[in-house]
Amino acid sequence: MRRGIFSAIALTLATAAGAQQTPTLNSRLTGDLVPTHDPVIAREGDTYYVFGTGLSVRTSKDLVTWTGGKPLLDNTLPAWAEKAVPGAKGMWAPDISFVNGRWRLYYAVSTFGSNRSAIGLATSPTLDPAAPGYGWRDEGMVVASTPASDFNAIDANFVIDREGRHWLSLGSFWNGLKLFPLDAKTGKPADPTAKPYAIAERPAPRGAPAPVEAPFILDHGGYYWLFASYDYCCKGAASTYYTVVGRAKAITGPYLGKDGSSMMQGGGTIFLRADLPEKQRFRGPGHVGFLHDKDGKDYVAYHAYDRDNKGAPTLRIAPVTWGPDGWPKAED
Repeated sequence: MRRGIFSAIALTLATAAGAQQTPTLNSRLTGDLVPTHDPVIAREGDTYYVFGTGLSVRTSKDLVTWTGGKPLLDNTLPAWAEKAVPGAKGMWAPDISFVNGRWRLYYAVSTFGSNRSAIGLATSPTLDPAAPGYGWRDEGMVVASTPASDFNAIDANFVIDREGRHWLSLGSFWNGLKLFPLDAKTGKPADPTAKPYAIAERPAPRGAPAPVEAPFILDHGGYYWLFASYDYCCKGAASTYYTVVGRAKAITGPYLGKDGSSMMQGGGTIFLRADLPEKQRFRGPGHVGFLHDKDGKDYVAYHAYDRDNKGAPTLRIAPVTWGPDGWPKAED
């Protein structure tokens, strides 16, 4: 009997150890992962696509092995963008959605540290360059900001609410994140003169930076979930970026963290963070993009800086589960 008890205990411990050693998706990622900044993820047919700043393209059949391809649109600015944002050199922070039979690619045009920025739109019937009809059509400017604006028109994210209304969230620093109602047919603001909704802000002393950017909104479980990146990206392994989430009953907010803290006051609940413990390899995880896959599973794509590879911005992908309390959790 005693031997049987010991055998059962040993089997339990071995099973637990095996479970702890199960490799995560992030630990299995391979291929062309670097450099990736501001990723967004989508699936068409049997192929996964990740697009990033520079309109970089990566594809995979299994979410594990990634192959880089030719940048979309050659990362070449259309004439309207060169005029709207003098000095801009490329396209940043894309967002991708399939709407009314075409893929909508929103992208940002700016120069670092400036809010003279614009969001552009291009559309294509397919993401596959080898498919019939493939080709991106320039749909022009969507939203612009100037030094007189209280927001920065970069980091766009498109979402459709439960009533079928179309929205675009965006923002970086300045007075935080904004939400624009869109015309469902054009994908552009329904009323260009209307003031956008404020959905997140990090109040700071006058003249001090207010680091919040990269909104992404999900509809899940009767709530709208707003994900945003706080603090600083783009400093390699010294980056302090992290991702928070809040939820609201209405898409316009107010978005609150699990503790009731308001994202209009710099609150929210931590979703991704890499500064604890200090020895963690991948630093500054942020600028998330989500995929609700065909099998019902949820994934989050984001970038983080690899301390073991000179701080290179690296593609990361993690399954997302929704806990008994209704809140999301990303696998390490």
